[in-house]
Amino acid sequence: MKQDCKKLWTIYLIMFKIGALTFGGGWSIITQVQEEFVEKRKWMGEEQIMDYMSLARTFPGIMVVNFSILSGYAMGGFPGAVAAAFGLVSPAILVIALVALFYDSIKNNPFVVRILNGIRSAVIPIILLAAWKLKSRAVTLKLQWLLAAAALLICAFTQVPKTIVIVLGAFIGFVIQRKGGGDNSLS
Repeated sequence: MKQDCKKLWTIYLIMFKIGALTFGGGWSIITQVQEEFVEKRKWMGEEQIMDYMSLARTFPGIMVVNFSILSGYAMGGFPGAVAAAFGLVSPAILVIALVALFYDSIKNNPFVVRILNGIRSAVIPIILLAAWKLKSRAVTLKLQWLLAAAALLICAFTQVPKTIVIVLGAFIGFVIQRKGGGDNSLS
């Protein structure tokens, strides 16, 4: 029982740290989750991260919260899901409360504007690093590379909603596996 509480507290604190230090949306948390829960503690596997991120994008709501719930559940059942979700959103709630309290005095502060511009610039390499680290597990077959390239082109150059691209990718993956094309038959 004490060990379970310690694990839940650890999940909460790590997700709190991730929530406090993550900027730029859901993809930027992958590297941190991978380092903390896969590499350091071995509470999750890399494939789980990819699966949960894919699922989290398809569920309604905030993708990072969905991801934290799935990850927390994998590590500690329902209590782990609650600890992970509350850990992730607690810093945002605190910051939003402070910003709301002092909004009028900081909204046009050039110092604050510069800080936010710097943070936005730092997010891009973090997201690219996460994608690079996970590419070997996410895309292993030539057909998957083809589908990934097609999805990238659709997302970059059309107004097709991302959820449709995800659902279509899931459907195509299902059909390919069902027909026995899950091997590297296009290599």
